[in-house]
Amino acid sequence: MADVAAEKAEKAEKAEQSEQSEQSEQSEQSGRAGRAGRADHAADAGNAGNAEGAEQAGTPWRAHGTDRRSTRTLRLRVSAALLTLTVLAVLLVPPLAQLDQQAVDLAAKLQPPSWAHPFGTDDVGRDLLLRCVYGLRVSLLVGVAAALTATVVGTAVGATAGALGGWVDRAVMRVVDTISSVPHLLLGIFIVAMFRPGVWPVVISVALTHWLSTARIVRAEVLSLRSRPYIDAAVSGGASRWRVAVRHLLPGVLPQAALAAVLMVPHAMWHESALSFLGLGLPTHTASLGNLIQEARGSLLAGQWWPTLFPGLFIIVPTLAVAGLAGAWRERINPRRRSELML
Repeated sequence: MADVAAEKAEKAEKAEQSEQSEQSEQSEQSGRAGRAGRADHAADAGNAGNAEGAEQAGTPWRAHGTDRRSTRTLRLRVSAALLTLTVLAVLLVPPLAQLDQQAVDLAAKLQPPSWAHPFGTDDVGRDLLLRCVYGLRVSLLVGVAAALTATVVGTAVGATAGALGGWVDRAVMRVVDTISSVPHLLLGIFIVAMFRPGVWPVVISVALTHWLSTARIVRAEVLSLRSRPYIDAAVSGGASRWRVAVRHLLPGVLPQAALAAVLMVPHAMWHESALSFLGLGLPTHTASLGNLIQEARGSLLAGQWWPTLFPGLFIIVPTLAVAGLAGAWRERINPRRRSELML
């Protein structure tokens, strides 16, 4: 009887142990399933949060880049429109007006803007619109001629210094630094004072004082191009310095030199106007913007604002137009700058 009771107790204990093991396995499986479900839910929530955060973070950047592109496009269009209006005024106003810009009418002196005289008249009755247009024509001629001359000189000096290198580069750049230490306007006054008043002395003066920046730009570009692999390949292939400079270096610096020339045109116009305002540029009877502003000083003190305002606008508007177009050009030829502006 004792043996039978012991066997029953042992069977009951084994059944209880097996039942407990099954329960523990079931609880462990349910725990693993719960943990997996919580992990999946957390992952889904994290992905949704990341996507929402990326969308929230990316939207301002995209909007910022779109705003920059729209602003750049608007600036380009406005600059092109202003420059087109300026050129059309220079070309069309004189033949359409059928008036002599030197005609004196003392009975109509210092008249305010009207239909007969949209910009008013000066102190001797001359039409200011025609005077401003002729003055802009002269200032543009001086600016373009001086910018082209300075660009040619600066490109030649900068390309020579960058291509030859060594002591030639150091000597040329020390000369450039020495000339740059003298104020442009002061040096320009010194050069103009050696000639009789006229257009070409002003062109020479502006050109000889504005080639320095172009020389620095071209030299830096040549030094950058000299480290390119295709330059090394050309030199290894037996190409002479002259061939390397003409076939490889010069085409690489022409876009930068052309951009410098475009930016130099309004700068040269401002210097011509400053020299003429000081009485050292063009003759007083020549209609230049600097002469017009200089002649209108007394009228401005007397309360007549139009003889000073409109010549000043004829200087500022082309400057802003050229600067806007040159900025768009600079972004186009410099992809790295354009990508930085997109951020």
